Amino acid sequence: MGLFGKTPERNPKDMVQEWNSKLRKEGYQLDRQIRSIKREEEKVKRSLKEAAKKSDKETCTILAREILHARKAINKIYTSKAHINSVMLQMKNQLATLRVAGSLSKSTEVMQAMQRLIRVPEVAQTMQSMSKEMMKAGIIEEMLDESMDVLEDSEEIEEAAQGEIDKVLWEITEGKLGEAPAPPEGEKAAVEEPPETADMEDEEEIEEMQSRLAALKS
Repeated sequence: MGLFGKTPERNPKDMVQEWNSKLRKEGYQLDRQIRSIKREEEKVKRSLKEAAKKSDKETCTILAREILHARKAINKIYTSKAHINSVMLQMKNQLATLRVAGSLSKSTEVMQAMQRLIRVPEVAQTMQSMSKEMMKAGIIEEMLDESMDVLEDSEEIEEAAQGEIDKVLWEITEGKLGEAPAPPEGEKAAVEEPPETADMEDEEEIEEMQSRLAALKS
């Protein structure tokens, strides 16, 4: 408490350093989460291979869906880590601005990253608290509620396409179950092109070359 009962304002430099410290801790927590999911994915892979040996297609499909969900979850966590790194980078820029201007400045990048991070269950509580502090410090404005995006994300995971599940089955069972992934467009076009077409092109080139040689001789 201050002399007249008011809490003194916090030093902006200390606030930025504290935020960076919290962000690093949350990043480490996400790394642990990724390792945990990967360990579980390996267990599911082994179970899927055992089920494939028994020709239990139904169990294999269920396990393949679990692997697909795990991979999507990991990708989302990596995206969250990228947002955390973006905020940390902006905080470093804030320190540089603080030395020159003497105050923290508003940042659209921080606001956008924080808006996404408060929707990530693993870091939501810390990010909500931090975003309130950032609003008071004038770095970000009041953020909009984007709960609908969370709903859409969960629906996207639940409605995993059968094609993706088939790819997982093909990968884990080494081609015994599922279907091979479709080749890229360029490769597909090359595969589908009839061999006669290439031969005809070669013959045309030879004829043109012969015509040019005959013209030179004459």
